[in-house]
Amino acid sequence: MAHRSKPASPARVPPGAVRPPTPSEVDAYLSDAAQRAALFFDTLLDRGNAYREHLAQGTPPLLKFEHEVVLDGLSLERPCNYALLRVIPPDGMPARDDLRPLVVVDPRAGHGPGIGGFKNDSEVGVAMRAGHPVYFVTFRPQPEDGQTLFDVLHAEAAFLETVIARHPQCKSKPVVVGNCQAGWAMMALAATRPELFGPLMVVGAPLSYWAGSSTLNPMRYLGAALGGSWLASLTADLGADRFDGAHLVANFEQLNPANALWGRAYKLWSEVDTEAPRFLEFERWWGGFFRMTGAEIEAIVENLFVGNKLARGDVFDGARSIDLRSITSPVVVFASHGDNITPVPQALDWIVDTWGDERSIAAAGRTIVYVLHESVGHLGIFVGGDVARKEHDQLVSSLDVLASLPPGLYEMRLKAKDGAEVLRWDSLEPGGYTVHYEHRTMQDIVDLNPEGRDEEALFSTVAKVSEFYAQWYKAWLRPWVKAMSSRTTGDAIGNLHPLRLQRELLSDAAPAAALIRALAASARSGRKAAAHDNPLLEAERRFDAWMTDALNRYRDQRDAFTVAFARQLYGPAGLGRWFKPDAPDALRARDRALQNIEQARAQELARVAEGGFAEAVCRIVLAGMASIGAFERRSLRLARLLARLPPDARSSLPPGIVWGRLLKEQARITAVAPVEALNALHVLLPDLASREHALALSAAVMMIEPTLANPRSEIIEFLMDTLGADPDRVIALARTLTSAIEVPAPAAKRRGRVRR
Repeated sequence: MAHRSKPASPARVPPGAVRPPTPSEVDAYLSDAAQRAALFFDTLLDRGNAYREHLAQGTPPLLKFEHEVVLDGLSLERPCNYALLRVIPPDGMPARDDLRPLVVVDPRAGHGPGIGGFKNDSEVGVAMRAGHPVYFVTFRPQPEDGQTLFDVLHAEAAFLETVIARHPQCKSKPVVVGNCQAGWAMMALAATRPELFGPLMVVGAPLSYWAGSSTLNPMRYLGAALGGSWLASLTADLGADRFDGAHLVANFEQLNPANALWGRAYKLWSEVDTEAPRFLEFERWWGGFFRMTGAEIEAIVENLFVGNKLARGDVFDGARSIDLRSITSPVVVFASHGDNITPVPQALDWIVDTWGDERSIAAAGRTIVYVLHESVGHLGIFVGGDVARKEHDQLVSSLDVLASLPPGLYEMRLKAKDGAEVLRWDSLEPGGYTVHYEHRTMQDIVDLNPEGRDEEALFSTVAKVSEFYAQWYKAWLRPWVKAMSSRTTGDAIGNLHPLRLQRELLSDAAPAAALIRALAASARSGRKAAAHDNPLLEAERRFDAWMTDALNRYRDQRDAFTVAFARQLYGPAGLGRWFKPDAPDALRARDRALQNIEQARAQELARVAEGGFAEAVCRIVLAGMASIGAFERRSLRLARLLARLPPDARSSLPPGIVWGRLLKEQARITAVAPVEALNALHVLLPDLASREHALALSAAVMMIEPTLANPRSEIIEFLMDTLGADPDRVIALARTLTSAIEVPAPAAKRRGRVRR
């Protein structure tokens, strides 16, 4: 029998090592890499062409949908570069006249407009699918000479007046969505013109500029290290009263050098067969750089970023201050723990600094809701498809609840329909969750900051030093800088900005463009990707991970140095010895809130015994909200359910009652005088029959919530005892009323749950 040798066993590869490639795998990888390189540079040429084409077109807004100009800011008495657009609904998505119009305002933070609507799954797309008439506030790349932030605010007020006038059949004011920088602008406008606003949604908006921590928002420490606002003034003066938005975009990219210098390009090169369309779509918006006037950037930096004056009410519109407590419409704040540009404390701490105590919010009749995402980054809040299909969709579909919630501070949360707590929203499938509104306190917001708020004293010193530097610059250097600057030289300097050059140099105007196109065409026709298990691909992926880690380590070390330098320079041992920090804004707001609560308590106690049967029902339901902890669409459902009661059940109610308004009024009383409000039920319900009827009616409304099917809830049991009601009669009447209430189908499908 012939001897047969055993086949050679493959070489053993140590754990974690890459298997040596075979010659055929080397050839396959080199061919694949060369083809990807050709397609990569071909895509960059497309990016450059799109950039140049966009400039040639006048840099129009990058909306995915057809639109028309309704009002141009140039036609106003105080002209500015803003305009109001009406988004034309696509076929199959007609706008409904009975729904609130929705106005999306995009940020003017270096980029051009369009991020709120350049995809189908976006704020604009979600609103149109829901049937809302949609408007969009856009702006041109160059401001008008002498334009100020208040000119922009006056134009945006005119836009809202126009939207309201175009929809006389809708009795509700428009829903306004302010993205990023537009968020604080809309908050300021809502504080000065509250009559123009329905629910106001601020998305990824920086409102408390000193808030954050050393790991959440290192950009604020960089501003401190550079001396505050004087550098922005110098940059605008060098541009002849034009501040180039490319500088802001560059600052954003510096926050994540791993993505800016490596990750974005590597993702395109490694996945060029599928990634190119998404890359080009995003880069078309990311590469649009718009300018501001010197007055605009100075107002933003001095009053907002460095001065942090908005939350405390120290920003003045002419002769009056802008007080965020004057906003009367419900405010929804959307932020994310993954956002390093507007971290959660910077988005939410204005609530603490403005109101001081959650009871003062309810006592003033205001409603504030915040929504937190676990992981999405700053841009993903606006453009993420999953975010649009979940968070934005639920915010739009819950507008009736938001407008009717009793006054107070809430967090909107998602829960799976099986009742399980949802830790990561992106793990949910559309339609697989319900919306809850849970009552929150100021301490809940403070606890979201891992380092507390002690660091804000440092930035109070920074603001004072910045003001000193700014005054010195304006007095001694500005006249010389302006004398040497011109619009021509400013534009020439702007055209040499690296973010512009990389797009200008790689387009079809480049000398090597024809060669790149030919190589890309050859690669596309003979495209053959390397096998996924090719060891050289694994080595490539490991190099990508190493490069990302290296750049992240550089970022962390850079940020740690910047933080340490700023703390040393402005701390008690540095400039803090001469520029003493002011008292914390939260402490001042807390003292003011306690005074306001005492005043409100005195006022409400004077009328705590006013009213009758309807007021008593509202107070019992509000008490149930606090004691039970869960109720479905309380204020809206209360009005609907009570309206559907049989005639004999409504006999005790006054004609023409507006339950939503009455519930809000009674919520203010129960917020500052909860015990007295319930003790006064004896006066509001003078006889046993009215007491039992009110208890049964309240129990019937609460029993509609499936988890509260038992009418003998804690609050009903307590009040039956204190009011001397017969439990058997109350329960029997409650069950009769419950069976008589027919829940409308839409309300049964769209379940918004409230917690307190």
